[in-house]
Amino acid sequence: MYAFDYQRPIDTASATSGASIGSDTRFLAGGQSLVQAMKLRLSQPTQLIDLNGIGSLAGITVQGATVSIGAMTRHSAVAANVEVARAIPALSALAAGIGDPMVRNSGTLGGSLAHADPAACYPSAILGLGATVRTDRRSIAGDAFFTGLFETALQSGELIVGVDFPVPQRAAYVKFKHPASRFAMVGVFVSQGSAGVRVGVTGVRSHAFRWAEAEAALSREFSAAALDDLKPPLEGVNADLHASAPYRAAMLLAMTRRAVAQAAG
Repeated sequence: MYAFDYQRPIDTASATSGASIGSDTRFLAGGQSLVQAMKLRLSQPTQLIDLNGIGSLAGITVQGATVSIGAMTRHSAVAANVEVARAIPALSALAAGIGDPMVRNSGTLGGSLAHADPAACYPSAILGLGATVRTDRRSIAGDAFFTGLFETALQSGELIVGVDFPVPQRAAYVKFKHPASRFAMVGVFVSQGSAGVRVGVTGVRSHAFRWAEAEAALSREFSAAALDDLKPPLEGVNADLHASAPYRAAMLLAMTRRAVAQAAG
């Protein structure tokens, strides 16, 4: 590796105040993405602030129609939480399908969102449920959070502290996963609730997005059949050695149909 300044604060205030102005500071959560990027020198921060000593950043609470999850909560904890499974079963199932046991026991909600991998699962839930990302400075609507390839609305030194997920009437998450990494080649989170129908998509473009045409069709009739006449968009669709753009577009429609059928059933 290379030389960098390492800090392990015990509270949020120390973590944010410890970030040096003008330095390339990164917060270390589960390390499942950042550490690998540092090994390959794709990321070379001059300052690393380890959040694993801040207990207040982890935890799950369910109050009324909101599920609040701390940024340092592990994927495995979300998957195993009875209250989450009762309130939003689709979110629990999403967490249970991330990576493998090592990734689920180390990776965190906040780390996944801050990294904003275009094939990560959680971004689709943020958009598919209309969640709100809370930071040490403000609250960011999920629809405004993902801005580009590995890019978010977070400002320099801004720290995610938690996420508030509205409880929907019904929801489902379905993904076509890469057989090795289990990242979503195409992942779709569909929900219907007080704010209407939402369809969050990951793995298809440079960052997660909402499929407006599918939302409009499902608002008229919440059934897989309502999607029969839709033509998935090809503009901006990812193409790589794993799948061509037309294939991914076709899988987008297929995964959305499956998610709707699962939620409706």
